[in-house]
Amino acid sequence: MKREEILINATSREVRAALVESGVLQEVLIERTSRRGLISNIYKGKVSRVLPGMQAAFVELGLERTAFLHASDVARTVLARNGDEPAPAAREADIRDFVREGEELLVQILKEPLGTKGARLTTHITIPSRYLVMTPNGSGVGVSSRIEAEDERERLRSLLESVIEADKAPGGYIVRTAAEGASDDALRADMAFLQKIWKAIEGKAARTPAGELVYEDLPLPLRVLRDSSGAGTVRVRVDSETTYALVKEFAEQFVPHLAPLIELYGENRPIFDVYGIDDEIGRALNRKVPLKSGGHVVFDQTEAMTTIDVNTGAYVGHRNLEETIFRTNLEAAAAIARQLRLRNLGGIIIIDFIDMTEEEHRRQVLQALTDRLAGDHAKSQIMNVSPLGLVEMTRKRNRESLEHVLCQACPSCEGRGFVKTSETVCYEIFREILRQHRQFDFQELLVLARPGVIERLLDEESASIAELEEVTGKPIRLQSEALYAPDQFDVVLM
Repeated sequence: MKREEILINATSREVRAALVESGVLQEVLIERTSRRGLISNIYKGKVSRVLPGMQAAFVELGLERTAFLHASDVARTVLARNGDEPAPAAREADIRDFVREGEELLVQILKEPLGTKGARLTTHITIPSRYLVMTPNGSGVGVSSRIEAEDERERLRSLLESVIEADKAPGGYIVRTAAEGASDDALRADMAFLQKIWKAIEGKAARTPAGELVYEDLPLPLRVLRDSSGAGTVRVRVDSETTYALVKEFAEQFVPHLAPLIELYGENRPIFDVYGIDDEIGRALNRKVPLKSGGHVVFDQTEAMTTIDVNTGAYVGHRNLEETIFRTNLEAAAAIARQLRLRNLGGIIIIDFIDMTEEEHRRQVLQALTDRLAGDHAKSQIMNVSPLGLVEMTRKRNRESLEHVLCQACPSCEGRGFVKTSETVCYEIFREILRQHRQFDFQELLVLARPGVIERLLDEESASIAELEEVTGKPIRLQSEALYAPDQFDVVLM
């Protein structure tokens, strides 16, 4: 079993949590007071617009952008338009059967606002605890597929069903992976805890106006303990006394077996420096990830999808080309699985492994990728190698990637990833000068541009400037502007 450590670095403005397995960073979670996470928060929303063509509705939550509710995310217990009967589930869902403009709904955030898109909502409310997830609008008992032992699955299901029947408890329940081996008393306590929370939510929702928060999920340090700790967790280290006290109290109440493992880190050297976490975060923001063999993997994140390219680089192998490619792809599969989790990349992902001729090699590489992703908390689905030699997969995306949390688009290239060369800018300046000459009268022209562009105009393109002065019959002055973007310029008539 892997030894897992949870490191929590807390300041007044930011909390960072790192999950380290056997000394290797696997996941980083960041929460800032200026931008708290919204996932699992419950709001009382107001439907502002229904779009039958998209089978969706826009809902006002009081956030910066209007949120998005799709018909597939509407619980069937929401009444139909007639206000009396639930909409038929047998036929295809129609958003107009479930919501109408001006209606108030209790909704939960499924996905954070990403880029220009608003949050995605659901009326299928879920409330998680350590061992269980309560579905107030649901019924029955489900068990996590990661609990494989059939006798344990049956024990958990039977216990919850008997408690629900005896107490006439409302709603449904999903047994989480962490519940494997949990005592009957712990599970009953979890159920009672969730029922109290739901009653409190119902009471607050009844008196809360539309567009306001009804229930906020736990802060990051407590969420990490609830969701990310497991049987392999050997230590939790916290570098803030205030956060340590909060985490310790939470653990003693809800995760008692973890309480003795929680430590207050009080050394002078920052805790993330001791484990090299900041260096790993810096490397995770680079496009290229080097492999120990000498090969490398390149990650390109776009709004539509993430593409990953594997290259042998300096690795030449020892036996033959096919073996070299196979070894590189195996190493890349392990690196890709770790980087997907570390960078929190989601949505559609296309992996371009180096082409392999042997079917058995392709199968082993896919199996290595699948095995490495088994410990990932985010659900993923991997397809077979396509006819073009590409591996298509999806990974559930709930929150923004590490790059989007820590970075912004370059002000020079505005996120394109490239800028025009000095030569290209010079030719654009020449065309602009001729355009101005044909349309306006002037005494002289002033060209303002970046120092590199001005240097080229004075050097390689000096003959072209002289030719333009002859064509226009007017002098052209050049002025360097250090604050201009690489491809920014102005042609001013004097």
